[in-house]
Amino acid sequence: MNETAVPTLSPAERDRRWDLARALMAREGLDALLVFGEHEDAGPAPVAYDTWFTNDRPGTTVVFPRDGEPIAHLPGPGFILDRLESSRRGHEPWIPPRNIRAFRGFAAIAATLTELGLGKGNIGVVGLGPHLPWHPEGVLPHTLWSRVLERFPDAGFRPVDLAVAVMTMRLGDEEMALVRRSAEIGDAMVRAMVDAAGPGVSEAEVYAAGMAAGYRRGTLPSAMHLSSGPNGVASGLPAWGYRAEAPRLLADGDVIYAEVFSQFGGRHTQHQVTIAVGDVHEDYWRAGEIARKSYDAGLAVLRPGRTFGEVVEAMHAPLDAHDGQMYLITVHSLNPGLVLGKGRGDISTLPGADAYPPVSGHPTSMADLLLEPGMCFVLEPQYAFDRHLTHIGGTVIVGEDEPIALSPLTREVLRAAR
Repeated sequence: MNETAVPTLSPAERDRRWDLARALMAREGLDALLVFGEHEDAGPAPVAYDTWFTNDRPGTTVVFPRDGEPIAHLPGPGFILDRLESSRRGHEPWIPPRNIRAFRGFAAIAATLTELGLGKGNIGVVGLGPHLPWHPEGVLPHTLWSRVLERFPDAGFRPVDLAVAVMTMRLGDEEMALVRRSAEIGDAMVRAMVDAAGPGVSEAEVYAAGMAAGYRRGTLPSAMHLSSGPNGVASGLPAWGYRAEAPRLLADGDVIYAEVFSQFGGRHTQHQVTIAVGDVHEDYWRAGEIARKSYDAGLAVLRPGRTFGEVVEAMHAPLDAHDGQMYLITVHSLNPGLVLGKGRGDISTLPGADAYPPVSGHPTSMADLLLEPGMCFVLEPQYAFDRHLTHIGGTVIVGEDEPIALSPLTREVLRAAR
């Protein structure tokens, strides 16, 4: 790929983001924001709010005074070495060296709050509220936060995770270019998996082909979910990745399920993959047609001024009209992952499910959220007849009028090339 075609973020995008944060603090009556970032190995499509402020390596803690510039606390000196190398190569950091602190433990954060005169300030905290889907009750370490509260009893701390998430949802033009690039990479990963799949091929070979396609295009994709079989209904990290067992060899009649997580420049896309290997059961194609109707129904409603709840209901209508089954949500937001569609899948009919606690459904989160141009969602309907499940879909951006549907490759069931 031509390096000149790679999108980057400019100082203008930095200023846009920081101005949004200052406006939020003014509206909320806050003197500062304290943003706790998860470790860079946190998992697929992490909610890395710290990088939104820094355009830098994830895993920092940011203190942003309303009347000043952000101060970034790094986990250790290795991060400073990375910054030195980046600067030597010509990258101009958003956070200048004078606003860098070498550590992000309690003592360093307390020193910054004191330095900025925030001992009695009103401080909005990112890390105390939901970070979906993995941390519905926050990500801040208990010991760290307890010590902060003890040290600053007169400060007013309150969670602003939701407010900051909504603030970041409407992507700027430069961010949309990153999402488009991420989608291109994700599609290349899927094509590589299709080309690699065939009877007698190991799951690990298919996995490696997809991940390598991402690496070759200059990014570090999060670990994808992948499973295979003639009648499977689940997809997560492949079992041979966390348990001592051999990767499965594909056979004629198998279906590969995968969730491909691509990212570029801290903006993410998600690609739902179903690959038919050889002659698969006809129910997979039937289920795929219904899932595609759900995808198209969601796409038709994804317009400015409509609500997230309307998108969810539109996608469920074709699924509810048939006698099959669904097990997972059909849609959620991305960049950040804030709102989730309702869950109504009943797994009680699956053999062996009665040995586990019942799985209850859940309502749509933030159903009244008004859609605005630049918001990013994953339409990911799945449907099953018996144990023949199809999962399709990909990333869509709300446009000024028509939605911007990325990843056309994964809107239908794919056939293995071999």
